[in-house]
Amino acid sequence: MDIQQLLTDLNRDRDRLDQAIAALEGLGTRLGSRRGRPPGAKQAKPARTRKGGGITAAGRRRLSEMMKKRWAERKKKAAPKRKPMSAASRKRLSEMMKKRWLARKAQTA
Repeated sequence: MDIQQLLTDLNRDRDRLDQAIAALEGLGTRLGSRRGRPPGAKQAKPARTRKGGGITAAGRRRLSEMMKKRWAERKKKAAPKRKPMSAASRKRLSEMMKKRWLARKAQTA
């Protein structure tokens, strides 16, 4: 084996190791550094908060009355409810359904 070649290989390995050590040392200094906003940076302005105002008690009452009136009108326009079925009608409907079921059962059998 050539000694010159051996020295060249060792020097190349040493250079690679020096670069790796330098990189690791650089990482070590970054890990301990401060995180977050830099010390001299401007702080963000706080978000604007909403001040008083809004709706008064009288306004809320007026709004409530208007909404009640609106829903009352809608309720009037809604379809009228059907009156309940009489006992005789219910019995007649029951008989018709029984006949229909028997006819269908006879068809399938």
